[in-house]
Amino acid sequence: MSETTAERTDSTAAAGGTVDRRVSGVSIRLEGVTKRYPGQSTPAVNAVDLEIPAGQTVMFVGPSGCGKTTLLKMLNRLVEPSGGKIFLGDEDVTEQDPDQLRRRIGYVIQAGGLFPHMTVATNIGLVPGMLKWDRQRISDRVDELLDLVDLDPEVYRDRYPRELSGGQQQRVGVARALAADPPVLLMDEPFGAVDPITRHRLQDELLRIQEELGKTIVFVTHDFDEAVKLGDKIVVFDVGARVVQYDTPEAILAEPAEEYVADFVGAGATLKQLTLTRVGDVDLRTPQLARVGEDAAQVVRRASAAGENYVVVVDRRGRPISWPSVPELSRLVTVPDTVDEKLPVVGLRSTLNDALDSMLAASQGGVVVTGRGGVAGVMVVETVMAAIQRSRDEVQG
Repeated sequence: MSETTAERTDSTAAAGGTVDRRVSGVSIRLEGVTKRYPGQSTPAVNAVDLEIPAGQTVMFVGPSGCGKTTLLKMLNRLVEPSGGKIFLGDEDVTEQDPDQLRRRIGYVIQAGGLFPHMTVATNIGLVPGMLKWDRQRISDRVDELLDLVDLDPEVYRDRYPRELSGGQQQRVGVARALAADPPVLLMDEPFGAVDPITRHRLQDELLRIQEELGKTIVFVTHDFDEAVKLGDKIVVFDVGARVVQYDTPEAILAEPAEEYVADFVGAGATLKQLTLTRVGDVDLRTPQLARVGEDAAQVVRRASAAGENYVVVVDRRGRPISWPSVPELSRLVTVPDTVDEKLPVVGLRSTLNDALDSMLAASQGGVVVTGRGGVAGVMVVETVMAAIQRSRDEVQG
């Protein structure tokens, strides 16, 4: 995979303009990939041809039993193909040793698939250990990845899976899949077992990580909204893994290739266009920030002078942890380090639908927006409603 594994940068549209995004993934090409099970008259997967560009996230969607998960598992040979060829970059991996292949491909399932008797650090370091990395290199990599998925290494590295929430387990699962820096990441409905708010946050984390790393991601989901949010492209499958449509989310929403696709997308496709609008595409307000331990009276004076009713509190790494009101802070001596587990937070790559969902569950009438450098701003409900109205006007016009 020498030619295609070399890192490069692709120009990618992003909030505020065009940026160069690192690409460390490789292309995937399927030629006539088929899976037949004994005793079945028709193949579970029938002669699929598909090409996935390096560094892109491609979503597999379709009804239960259509073959999308089987096809995903054939990419790392958890399910052996009955016929056809699979290429990673320019390398045919169909005849390679499957165990060696799987060490080069990240794999994430529901609940992270963590080993319960192993600590977080041991789970993450499993594949690097198999690859004979030295102990210090593995330890450094564990801390690096925990930081990447927004878990403090000092707090989480020695915990066991049972001591983590569902969302934290899933973050560790992603970290483990990335441990040996694989070019390809396979994700089999990884966020399907968590609550909606946690699911949105995990999706945002994946978008942030992908923007930073540029892996090639193949992601199976039953949720078309999730596919629209996360995917550079979407593959809509029918029975036998027949590719009905393979295109961008925008194209599939605007022009379904068949009535089958239109039915799968479902009613309200026009409103689903809102999932194509990212938080970073609209104007954000600049919030008043306060750091843990600051003099609360000074923060209150600063916020009052700016006409703000709320203050975003950030930790030592600049991450938002709470969003108290000015009256709440006025009763305190210093800014507390209390973490609000229900803090409404979205990322710049979150959709307006995500933002609105988070706002409806919050008391502040808005959401905190995070970017690479910490807090990027705040968004209020009026901004979302204005965007919805603009979308309706464009459709009616």
